[in-house]
Amino acid sequence: MKSKYNNSVAKKYISNYAKRGVSKDLALRIYTTQLLGNDPTVVLHGGGNTSVKSSIKTPLGNQEEIIYVKGSGKDMGNIEEDGFPALEMKNLLNMRSLKELDDFQMVNYQRKYMLDTSFPNASVETLLHAFLPHKFVDHSHSNAILSLIDQPDPIKICKRVFGEEMGIVPYIMPGFQLAKKAAEVFEQNPNVKGLILLNHGIFTFADDAKESYELMIKYISLAEKELKQKSKSIRIKKYQEKKITASLVANLIRQQISIKPNAQIDRKVVYFYKPTFLDEFFSHPKLKQFTTQGPVTPDHVIRIKSKPLVIDLGTEKPSNVESKIIKAVQQYQDDYQKYFKRNHKYNLKASMLDPYPRLIVIKGLGMFSTGPSFKDAKIAMDVGLNSLSVILEAAKFGEFRSIPEKEIFKMEYWPLELAKIKPSTQKLKGHITAITGGLGAIGYATAQKFLKEGSEVILLDIVDPKRVTLDLTGMTYFQCDITSENKVEAVFEQISQKFGGVDILISNAGFAIQSSLDDLTKKQLDSSFDLNFFAHHYFAKHGTKIMKTQNMKGSVVFNISKQAVNPGPNFGAYGLPKATLMFLMKQYVVESSKYGIRFNGINADRIRSGLLNPDMIAKRAKSRGLTIEQYMAGNLLKEEVKASDVADAFYHLSISYRTTASVITVDGGNIESSLR
Repeated sequence: MKSKYNNSVAKKYISNYAKRGVSKDLALRIYTTQLLGNDPTVVLHGGGNTSVKSSIKTPLGNQEEIIYVKGSGKDMGNIEEDGFPALEMKNLLNMRSLKELDDFQMVNYQRKYMLDTSFPNASVETLLHAFLPHKFVDHSHSNAILSLIDQPDPIKICKRVFGEEMGIVPYIMPGFQLAKKAAEVFEQNPNVKGLILLNHGIFTFADDAKESYELMIKYISLAEKELKQKSKSIRIKKYQEKKITASLVANLIRQQISIKPNAQIDRKVVYFYKPTFLDEFFSHPKLKQFTTQGPVTPDHVIRIKSKPLVIDLGTEKPSNVESKIIKAVQQYQDDYQKYFKRNHKYNLKASMLDPYPRLIVIKGLGMFSTGPSFKDAKIAMDVGLNSLSVILEAAKFGEFRSIPEKEIFKMEYWPLELAKIKPSTQKLKGHITAITGGLGAIGYATAQKFLKEGSEVILLDIVDPKRVTLDLTGMTYFQCDITSENKVEAVFEQISQKFGGVDILISNAGFAIQSSLDDLTKKQLDSSFDLNFFAHHYFAKHGTKIMKTQNMKGSVVFNISKQAVNPGPNFGAYGLPKATLMFLMKQYVVESSKYGIRFNGINADRIRSGLLNPDMIAKRAKSRGLTIEQYMAGNLLKEEVKASDVADAFYHLSISYRTTASVITVDGGNIESSLR
């Protein structure tokens, strides 16, 4: 591992942060923290922590000795000064004289000793940082270190690799007792450059930011070297699972983890990825042994539970594959409930978390991660890939060994860890919504509405991704010509692999040809039907196929148009497929209601969009002797109807769980277009 410390960059940090009133000490602390945080083999997603001891002048004019510590849950890769709460060192050091201090007392005292309580809570390892005398302290969960120390005899290994340069701290849960023990180990040999926390990670420290950071690099490098020299190679047996697709597996997993025993639905996201080490992983002769041990570090259990679900379909008949996957997920659930009952005595106040796997690894296919949102599922995947690669390296080096089951349970149900899980109150959390014509005015407004309500949002449109100028933060865009059924089917494969399935379809894409029937050609009418009718059918057909597999109901809303019931002159090429689309909606209701899938429609009119562009608006307004404002508000309510109004109607129908075969008119009032 190479040091990325750059003196010139460090000076820029100091000068740039000084303009924001940030001290040199904290500026350097931010710099080296980011260096560590941007290497996923060192820390991941809120893991690890760092600190720097400094002093400030109080409002009373006194010099106060303080410590800046990384805030709990803050990401080291992009941390800024607001991620480092400052605490009073004198009071923290006085706490060491206590014999006992429970977690809530510890957090309460740490918060009490913060200089600014608007900052996030300081790390649960704040006292460990404070009890060490060095100015800069760095802590990580390095892959190489964990592979080296998650072994049956880690002390012997550490002595051989690090000599007397590292103190060794036995496994203790993070908190007050760990802080005291780490300080005791350091004081037994104050010449050590760092501490190895068994089954946990590594600390390094110095009175200089660069030195502390580069000590971390040094000892990680020594661990990497040892692993490289002593690890045994595995004869890799390549295998490709062809009896089932990743997208179908994702649909089945999502079904199993989202439907509760009482038939209530708590939708989850399932994310698929094929790791490069998959064949090597399944080729290891002790696969079963090392995948049932537990996590590589206790910090991971909150993200990925104690172990993955590992499935080998190699010997299964094609007809049994789906049932094998379903039974495996159900067995994991049963095993987790037994695990909870066995260990509940260690935390009688704990209520069981959901019993479903966070990681599912299938031989020859890949890895699936789960979570209440895509963000959570992606984090679980990142942590899972990291964890399994560490386990594999540890097993190649020696024999992977995790902490005892009761310690895993204590960590998983530790209130300070559970506090990191923030339940969402958003109506569509866990839902997956796909929108055609997603880059148009109505499609984009609908995307923003559904994103705000907590849904994962997928936009489909024909535009090259490189030419998209809209802000798609938090959304996923797939270029797709929805007039091609094969391409629609393929894009749903992509959606399933990234999200696990789909819950809401907003079939919105369309375009208008302006021509009298006398002048209308077959080619023009065919192209209109391709997008304004058949594309809607392809989208609904393949989207509802996934919904049926998931068995979690669903919603389809079509953008039909007032032309379906109130035709205008020279718009026959647009109105004919739209009228047919309204019948298609009803036909789907007749055939698919038994699956709990609802089908509804929107009849919108006079919306600024790709169909009704500024040029057309100006011409129509002029031909009627009206201003543009008068033309756009030409309805009974005398109010312009906007794309956001259509988005609200799409949303309303999507959450109207007892409504189907309904068409809502969104036009400000046009009695000729009404269906009432």
